[in-house]
Amino acid sequence: MNKVITDKKLVTEILTRGVEKIYPSYAELEKKLLSGQRLRLYCGYDATAPALHIGNAFTMNKLAQFQRLGHEVIFLIGDFTSMIGDPTDKKATRRQRTREEVLADAKNYQKQAAAYLDFKGPNPAKTRHNSEWNDKLNFKDLVKLASNFTVQQMIQRDMFQERLTEERPIYLHEFLYPLTQGYDSVFLDVDLEIGGNDQMFNMLCGRDLLKALKNKDKFVMTLKLLADDQGKKMGKTEGNVVFLDEKPQDMYGQVMSWPDGVIILAFELGTNVPLADITEMASHLKKGKVNPRDLKMRLAYEITKINHGEKIAQAAQDNFVRTIQNKELPKDVPQWVAKKSAYPLVELLMETGLAASKSEARRLVEQGAIKLKEQGDFTVIRDAQKIVNIKSGLVISRGKLHFIEVISK
Repeated sequence: MNKVITDKKLVTEILTRGVEKIYPSYAELEKKLLSGQRLRLYCGYDATAPALHIGNAFTMNKLAQFQRLGHEVIFLIGDFTSMIGDPTDKKATRRQRTREEVLADAKNYQKQAAAYLDFKGPNPAKTRHNSEWNDKLNFKDLVKLASNFTVQQMIQRDMFQERLTEERPIYLHEFLYPLTQGYDSVFLDVDLEIGGNDQMFNMLCGRDLLKALKNKDKFVMTLKLLADDQGKKMGKTEGNVVFLDEKPQDMYGQVMSWPDGVIILAFELGTNVPLADITEMASHLKKGKVNPRDLKMRLAYEITKINHGEKIAQAAQDNFVRTIQNKELPKDVPQWVAKKSAYPLVELLMETGLAASKSEARRLVEQGAIKLKEQGDFTVIRDAQKIVNIKSGLVISRGKLHFIEVISK
């Protein structure tokens, strides 16, 4: 059995860094960690996209902190719960998904998680799928589990109250989501569950269920959510998510596009930069002693380094400095060979792969995201009907990160 590290300083950091709330209390979990008892803990990841995202990375980073102290970590893929769909924060019912869709999305989850968790060392993280046990429940089992909760408990959730007010439907299977997530805690017999603050209700349901069925207390740790200055959460629904399979240059650039107000919290949640350094950054930022851009460049580098390695992160940073700050073309711009001497702009964007459809191409043009370099500097093109003549040296850019050089046949 692995030796558990009980260093008071490390325990304090793990209980405070990026943490919003601990149930039943900080003091009780601290006592447990200092006792040297090896805890079993987990976080679940529903498969709702082909890649994990930066919000998932924050919870995996916290799991990794426990793993380094010698505790048993479970990386749980919610292939069963994904088919139900978590109603948390949703104003409309999620589309139910098939097992095949879910497993296809989750295919590379462990590979992506390996940037944060060690699946091969002396204390390897374990990957589980909650279909292993939820598929085996029969209707009698479900009724018995459901008897531990009331409709009042479920209906009081904010998103359900909003739907009631707006006369939007609430389906019965949505009430079963926290029940099935809660059963994960029972089957895995865990001591601790970790998740974002938005998962508090679901995780506490698991705490109640574990207490009712096994008379065991489970700790719940909620982490702070990364939100912009207006309190808007960073996520898939909001359209500002960073997926962990992004190309290094794209990942770096997307982090650089984050608002300044999230810099310090993102360092705390998503990097291994020492807390003393983060505290100093926060002080300097508040006093205007440092340019937020410089801190954000370090943040983008640290996040890219975790997911792609140090050398690749440095190359992504060099590319950003060259193309964005110095407004130079990146090295090795992809080339596309034109078959005609002229193209309508919308068609050209689709042919070069800079847009997936005519509607996306028109939207990019309307948003000012398309620039052409025909002679001299780049020029923003806002006319979707423009005819582009293919000339030597023609370069198209989509946003700040994607370039295509168009050459004649």
